[in-house]
Amino acid sequence: MAELVTMPKLGFDMAEGTLVRWIKAEGDPVEKGEVIAEIETDKATVEVESGHQGLMIRHLAAEGTELPVNAPIALVVGVDEKLTDEEIDAMIGKAGAKPPEKAASSEEKPLEIDEKPEEKLLESEPVEKDHTLAGGKRSSPLARRMAADHEIALADLEGSGPGGRIVKQDIEEYLEKLRAEGKEIEAVTLGKTLQPPAVFSAGEIPADEVITMSRLRQAISRRMQDSFMNFPHFYLTRVYNTGALMKLRKELNQFLPVEDKLSVNDFILKAVAFALRHFPNLNASIESDTQIRRHGHVNVGAAVAVEGGLMTVVCKDADQKPIRLIAREVREMANRARDGKVRPSDIEGSTFSVSNLGMYGIDEFSAIINPPETAILAVGAVQNEPAVEDGELVIASRMKATISADHRVTDGAEAAGFMAVLAEYLEEPLRLLV
Repeated sequence: MAELVTMPKLGFDMAEGTLVRWIKAEGDPVEKGEVIAEIETDKATVEVESGHQGLMIRHLAAEGTELPVNAPIALVVGVDEKLTDEEIDAMIGKAGAKPPEKAASSEEKPLEIDEKPEEKLLESEPVEKDHTLAGGKRSSPLARRMAADHEIALADLEGSGPGGRIVKQDIEEYLEKLRAEGKEIEAVTLGKTLQPPAVFSAGEIPADEVITMSRLRQAISRRMQDSFMNFPHFYLTRVYNTGALMKLRKELNQFLPVEDKLSVNDFILKAVAFALRHFPNLNASIESDTQIRRHGHVNVGAAVAVEGGLMTVVCKDADQKPIRLIAREVREMANRARDGKVRPSDIEGSTFSVSNLGMYGIDEFSAIINPPETAILAVGAVQNEPAVEDGELVIASRMKATISADHRVTDGAEAAGFMAVLAEYLEEPLRLLV
């Protein structure tokens, strides 16, 4: 059966997207779940997966076209399905779509087949200035960040990605090669390699620089301003005893490979998911002035720092998954987000968010609610500090967390109850394993 592929809606405030590149050409077979195109939204470049199996019979939008959400972008038909041009045109017309102005004719298709894949990728993939290096080399945001951390000159590397793009794997292989040669590579750490700022003589101070905000930065600006102005926030902070959690994490990680080791944040996401089952008003969103939707699924979003801003990746049904699976899913989604290759399912559907700045040594902070959710948890660093236990002064492991909640949906006592239940899970972490 013929099916129209439409521009997906990623987030409640997305209105349009740009079709960046077609992965599947007209006439190509398509499997369900296979990536067929890349689109650019305010948040990221996203891979669009097909929900149907068959043949890519017609592109309905050219690369570089900006389209509203739910607009038809392609037509996929069954492998054995036969449609006349008139039937195809009727379907397209009924959907209100038009094919690209310049469609490939049958005479032109052999030329496309003879084209080298590398050349086709280079021609069809838009090149952004900040992704281009000397010599025409390109790199992913994650690769650039890793290279900067390890002081690697990207111009010296050969990329294995599309069109010679330098990706994460290339950096990792280069580091392994240096280690094999006996060279020690350390990530740049603040304080060890921090150089004093430049001293300028009179008249040499740099001029002001005016930069254009990225689409991601603009989207963050709109959403956070709307949330802060229209959502009546209130904040509650609690200190958590993390001694048992840190001990359990250390014991579990002894039995896990490096790539599967658990972070403190993985435990927090699981504990939050469990606690939300006790407080459905915090796992909710406002439908209208008179209605609140309490979500049946507990989908916990984890804020991820990406180039030029941040993005929230979503662990679906986090209360139903073991911590190890949560850790793997969030790690994979975060890597895709930093690499600018998130999938629609990675960033949509969150019902509650967690923002963790503990890895930056932040003691505590307050976060702005991520619309249309009704609350967000801001997590600080786990630190050893003086504490009184059983009447004695000891050094204890502690962590502060602050909930920001929407006063239209919940109140202080309920939010305080959530923080108390969260303490039961974090301070008795074996509860998270059963």
